[in-house]
Amino acid sequence: MPDWLLYTGSRRPHDGIDRLPPPPPWRAFAGEPVLSVPPGSSGNEHQATTYRPSDDAVQQVNAALYLRRPLLVTGPPGTGKSTLAYAVAHELGLGPVLHWPITSRTTLRDGLYQYDPLTRLYAAGRDGAPADEDIGRYIRLGPLGTALLPYGRPRVLLVDEIDKSDIDLPNDLLTIFEKGEYELPELTRRADPAAEVMTADGPGARVTVTAGTVRCNAFPLVVMTSNGEREFPPAFLRRCVTVELRQPSGEAELSAIVREHLGTLADQSDDLVRRFFERSASGTLATDQLLNAVYLCRHAGTEDRRALADRIMPYLTGPVDDD
Repeated sequence: MPDWLLYTGSRRPHDGIDRLPPPPPWRAFAGEPVLSVPPGSSGNEHQATTYRPSDDAVQQVNAALYLRRPLLVTGPPGTGKSTLAYAVAHELGLGPVLHWPITSRTTLRDGLYQYDPLTRLYAAGRDGAPADEDIGRYIRLGPLGTALLPYGRPRVLLVDEIDKSDIDLPNDLLTIFEKGEYELPELTRRADPAAEVMTADGPGARVTVTAGTVRCNAFPLVVMTSNGEREFPPAFLRRCVTVELRQPSGEAELSAIVREHLGTLADQSDDLVRRFFERSASGTLATDQLLNAVYLCRHAGTEDRRALADRIMPYLTGPVDDD
């Protein structure tokens, strides 16, 4: 394994992230005070410990870490695009993955933070306290906003299905990724622009924001997934490290994946793996459909395993198999 690789795909936790060199001068950030990454697992330990990354994926993850650039992961459904984020966080000890699912209605503000002025005004009227008091109780940082806090180690941010976003979101993200910081106007307009706000790490997780600005220290590992449903602007692509994931290339590789996930439950599943490849020639299937079929057929006790598997593995795209 080349010595420069921090993430190796070994699935065994280690402290390789400590060997990450200083960033390129044009990607250096200096947010303070430096925070420790929250303790805890990646948030999806089964997927993280069974994921088998390709050599190309391992190389590109490390390139994104070294260059402090977002990683754009493309590929068909079921190839492990989202799981890659959890696998990296697990192996490098980067704490819980911050998950930001994208829809056509998602805006940049959704990822940065939310402010609840109505609840704040209601509380002020009820308690008789000034409306300006403890504003941080009504501000919650989103997944992107939390990832950009000044952690000493990079947080892992999963921006899931960015190809489903509004046309402006990728370009809006460029500004944030280049600056590594953002403002909270609700704080900057106050005489005292400091407040203890909530984060996306769950109940009770709070952090102090000073001067109304959040600025990163270690740029996060931003894993953006795409099913290839749209093209991205050249300006966006040139600022990303890209990798394309593919379906397993043969029955042996797919059988190994099934064994990783199901252990002894995968015994005598060769016929289902073979059926998966037969059907995949006529339309798109995902690996997790095969995992479901193997598990169910093992417990269902039916003799017609092929018919049951076909029902559990419907085509995601392409013509419907009518045999």
